[in-house]
This record gives sequence, C-alpha cells and structure tokens, in this order.
Amino acid sequence: MEAFAFDTTEQYLLAATGILLAVQALYYLALYNRIHLRSRKAGRDDLHFTQELPPLSVIICAHEEVENLRRNLPAILEQDYPQFEVIVINDGEKSESEDYLTQLENRYSNLYHSFVPDSSRYISRKKLAVTLGIRAARYDWLVLTEANCCPQSNQWLRLMARNFTSRTEVVLGYSGYERGRNWLHRRAAFDNLFTAMRYLGFALAGSPYMGIGRNLAYRKQLFFDQKGFSAHLNLRRGDDDLFVNQVARRDNTRVETDPAAVVRMQPLLRTKDWREEKIGYASTARLYHGAQRWILGFETFSRLLFHAAWIATVVLAALHTHWLVAALGFLQFVFRFVMQALVINITAKDLDEKYRHYLLLPIFDILQPLQSLRWKLYCLFRDKREFLRK
Repeated sequence: MEAFAFDTTEQYLLAATGILLAVQALYYLALYNRIHLRSRKAGRDDLHFTQELPPLSVIICAHEEVENLRRNLPAILEQDYPQFEVIVINDGEKSESEDYLTQLENRYSNLYHSFVPDSSRYISRKKLAVTLGIRAARYDWLVLTEANCCPQSNQWLRLMARNFTSRTEVVLGYSGYERGRNWLHRRAAFDNLFTAMRYLGFALAGSPYMGIGRNLAYRKQLFFDQKGFSAHLNLRRGDDDLFVNQVARRDNTRVETDPAAVVRMQPLLRTKDWREEKIGYASTARLYHGAQRWILGFETFSRLLFHAAWIATVVLAALHTHWLVAALGFLQFVFRFVMQALVINITAKDLDEKYRHYLLLPIFDILQPLQSLRWKLYCLFRDKREFLRK
C-alpha cells in the first residue's frame, strides 16, 4: 500500500493541479468553445438570420499597398450581393495606386477612391482614412476590411449581411492568415486563432469587448452618434478595437463565423511586422472597459500555474520514486492537452483554418502568454509618443 501513501506536499500539489485543471476546463468549455457551438447552431438554423440584404458600403484603407489591391480588390468588387459600393482611401504613395484604382473604376461602377491629405496632422492617419471613407459612404451599413485581406468566397457580404437585424448595430467577423511554411507563420496563425477564440467567444457569450477592422461591420449612424473616434483621437491605434469596445453591447452585437465569410491575409514576411501589430493592440488594450481583460488575464495566470504545478508534481514524485503520484500529475496534463487540442482544432476546422495544432500545441500554449508579456513590456518602456498621433 506504499504506492497510495502520498506525503503532504504531494497531496497539496495534486490538489492544486486538479483545481487549476478545473479552472482551465471551465474556460475552454464555456468560453473558447463558443465558436464551435455557434457553428452548430448556424447549421440547424437556430440563429434567426434576416432575409433582407440592405445596400452596404465596403471601406478599405490602403497604405502604399498597390500590390495588395491588385491581389485582393477584384474579389471584393465581384461579391455576389445585390447593391454595394467599395470605397478605397489611399494613404501614402499615390501615383501607382491612383492609376490602378482609376483603371478599375472604369470597369466597376461601384468603386470609388479618395486619399488622405499629406498635410493632415490633427488625427492619426488611419483614423482619418476610416473617417473619410465613412463620410463618403452612401449607405447606412458599413463593412470594413483592409487592403491585405481577401474574402474566402463571393458570399462574404451576404453572410455578414444576414446578421443585419433591426436590433443589430455591430457584426464581428473572423480574419485569418493564408497558410505559410515557416515557424513565424505557425506562431502568428496560432496566436491569431487563439485571440479570435477569446474576443469572439466573449461576444458570443453576450459580453463583446473588442473587434478587429479586417472583418468588421457597423452602422454609419452608430459611428456618428458616438462622434467617431473622438474619445481616443490622441492615439494612433484604436480605430477598430477601442471603437468596438466603446459601442458593442449584448443586445446590439452579432458574430459571423461561417468559413465562407472569413477574410484571409498573406502570410507574414517579417517578424517585425507582426511585432508592431501586436504592440499596437497591446497599447490600446489597457483602455478597454469591462472585466473581460482581467478575466482573460486570470486564464493566462491559471494556465502558467497549472504547468508549474503538474511539472513540480511529476519531478518531486520521480525524485521520491512515487510513480503513482507522477502518473497522476502527468495524466492531469494529458487530460488538459486532449481537451485543449479538441477545442482548438475543432474551432480551426469550423473556420477553415489551414493549420492544425497538436505536437506544437504545448509549446505555443506556454509561448503565447510570454509573447503577450513581451508586447506589454515593449509598450511600457517605449517612448509614449510612438503611440500618439503623428
């Protein structure tokens, strides 16, 4: 019976690991699994979509991105939707982009473009570009995306619009990466998927707190009622996540996760680009209203504690040759890994993600919060002027 004689330390470690496992299971089954549950409901027609297809305006902000426009804009212009316009606001390099957009306007009567004046200084250029596009829009429903994004199908606008009920003012969509080949691509794809499981999961739970402007819709009147971006004019970022944080509520926000409504970006070429994007969002996250940020922070904290607890259990038991204790500690890790892999990969399948996460999942699971800490430290020690309007 010595195999069942656990000392006090082993008992505490096993109990702590079990409690942390239960906490993690609650997050995965009650929050991170929401996208899959939503997909199942959509398949059963339980989500009460509208049959109306109101006219809408697609707004694209492009910063020196003529190649992205060549690659992606035709797929947006050729959407299967009865009445819509596409407004491209060009920022930065003008001549080549202007020439290309002018040529396309001769082929597509619903394409319009303008530009951000070089002398603009009173607002961040991205926010000004979005504001110019919204002011130029003829229709009440706005769908925002970016020049480096391409819809997965010609049904993108129809699927977003099926959520435009009389009570809806905000629709959150999903944006992912095209499949790449290297370590950076896998890291970025996992981080992007996991981030979406968080903010879309909260929105599906009735507590929306942010959105990303690559696949986002809201009413034009809502923008003007909130006086646009006036609450955060001093910040370079916040044209998507802070605005959604300000206006989204349980009763006015819906989520679209059909794989045909996904938009995809080209794989990242440089770590620097990904780092700057993540630092940008980290700089605005501290301004979010609501408890979601702290709830997610607790998930991260409990995750790291869980890994520390099961590893300590296995190591201590192995040193004392208590193999049953070591096996119980390792089984708790295996149980969480299986649950995590099922939720993440089923969600990835629902969103038509190209990657599946199995062998690298434990590495990403620990690396992701360490990366987030790194972005926050960047924000803390960088010159604050880098996050203010220029």
